[in-house]
Amino acid sequence: MGYDLLLKNGTVVDGSGARRFRADVAVAGDRIAEIGKISDSAARVIDASDLIVSPGFVDPHTHYDAQICWDPLISCTSWHGITSVVMGNCGVGVAPCKPETREIAAWDLTNVEAIPYASLSKGITWDWETFPEFLDAAARRGSAINLGFLAPLTPFRHYVMGKESMERAATPEETEGIAALLGEAMDAGAMGFSTTTLRQHIGFHGSPLACRLASHDELRAYAKVLKRAGKGAIEVALTKKIATVAEDEYELLDMLLTESGRPVTWLAMASTPRHPERALETLKRCEPLINRGGIPQVLCKPFSAQLDLHNPFSFADNEVWNRVFNQPAEKQKQIYSDPEFRKQFRDSLKRPHLFMGHWHRVDVLEATNPALKQYKGKSVQEVAEMRSRDGLDTFLDLAVEDDLNIQYIMQQFHEEGIQQLISDPRTMIGLSDGGAHVDMLCDAGYATYLLGNWVRKREAVTLEFAVKRITSEPAKFFGIRERGQLKKGWKADITVFDYHTVNSARRATMAHDLPGGGRRLVMPAEGIEYTIVNGRMSYEHGKQSGELAGEVIRSAA
Repeated sequence: MGYDLLLKNGTVVDGSGARRFRADVAVAGDRIAEIGKISDSAARVIDASDLIVSPGFVDPHTHYDAQICWDPLISCTSWHGITSVVMGNCGVGVAPCKPETREIAAWDLTNVEAIPYASLSKGITWDWETFPEFLDAAARRGSAINLGFLAPLTPFRHYVMGKESMERAATPEETEGIAALLGEAMDAGAMGFSTTTLRQHIGFHGSPLACRLASHDELRAYAKVLKRAGKGAIEVALTKKIATVAEDEYELLDMLLTESGRPVTWLAMASTPRHPERALETLKRCEPLINRGGIPQVLCKPFSAQLDLHNPFSFADNEVWNRVFNQPAEKQKQIYSDPEFRKQFRDSLKRPHLFMGHWHRVDVLEATNPALKQYKGKSVQEVAEMRSRDGLDTFLDLAVEDDLNIQYIMQQFHEEGIQQLISDPRTMIGLSDGGAHVDMLCDAGYATYLLGNWVRKREAVTLEFAVKRITSEPAKFFGIRERGQLKKGWKADITVFDYHTVNSARRATMAHDLPGGGRRLVMPAEGIEYTIVNGRMSYEHGKQSGELAGEVIRSAA
């Protein structure tokens, strides 16, 4: 018997958590045809003697809803051995969408996910209106990897309620209409739905993102759509305070699990140096939810985000900043220079927010004004001392003096806490945010970072456990069938990597490849030798083959 592809003598880590073993893997068409000692011929034979052969990685948390219109490679996620992604997270997306509300949908993405509005206006093709049409358009376009879609609640509420979706809860009649649209999305193959309760998730013109205003009665109705469908999962962004789940958040998760009868994942579980015990205490408290299918997502990388003050996402939960969003640069500079704005900002830092005025953790990354280049690599606190000013004034002064071009970087490191969380089976590794916050961060390389840093360098987790965490675990959670493990008869999504070199690059670099020349951070991969999607070679030695072998993954009961 002849095969299409034969991977000879590789070290197989099959995604189940079982111990690695030496074997050949044969591919026929889009399926794994055989695993073992294979003597038959193949159209192509690859010597994998010094390589790891694993299932293709599955990224459960991305925001490529718009980027799929202009980037069929789904970069830079696909560079890192990822063969399937789930998008439509955090309640924000672009379908369904009536022609007259396209601007609102684009601004929602800009404000919540920090994707430049100019790039969205040039790049989104809008060759759909309904959610099923959106999935069909993605399938027609083609992609280098597989695409899975959650139904984000905000555009569904927009579609039925119009601008009032950003002002109030839905009436029973409106709720029924939204639920009917969600049912239609589930029938078309949506993997569930997503929403958010986070204050920093603001939408068009600084209004609350529409799904934040959904009442519990609404959410109960939408959860029942999944129960009736007998499939799907729910993703919700809700943690107001890092490493904790508040009582009302616990009650929301309990209700969603009860009413849907389906898995629920929430964002985000993290650990802080100041209170390292909190995350594990919260996991213990949430075990009744976890035992019923609730699971928090964690990131396996230290948090590091670039920011500028054109789109100040890091301050979106601070109401003082609402009037800054979606304004032209000149207007923003006027606001930043206004003593009253600075006073209000200073007063607001006395209350809990995402950013609490820790200027020693905010560094100057780069500036375009020659007079400011001397501050590169220094913290805002250090610059403030050099200028005999306070941190807040210095932060805003530098931005205005550099015409809002200055780039800052905010960093939070607690590697001991990260190790605890990625080793804990009560969590799901994800949170890459691929496609979002494009000029602030790029965690699309989290899978290669996990393998290079936590497996090889630190030996904190085994290779078998790490591969399971980024393949079969997310695939099983989201009901992605016949993917996530290397099994005879399953889809041939395969990642072949060099254990000794696999990693993400040490640092992201800035590219200007968004529509209209918009900029984004990209993270190159190291050590990914072959990426096979549905039996076809998608990447070889880091170079894309030209094959668009990805499929739209549609949920099945």
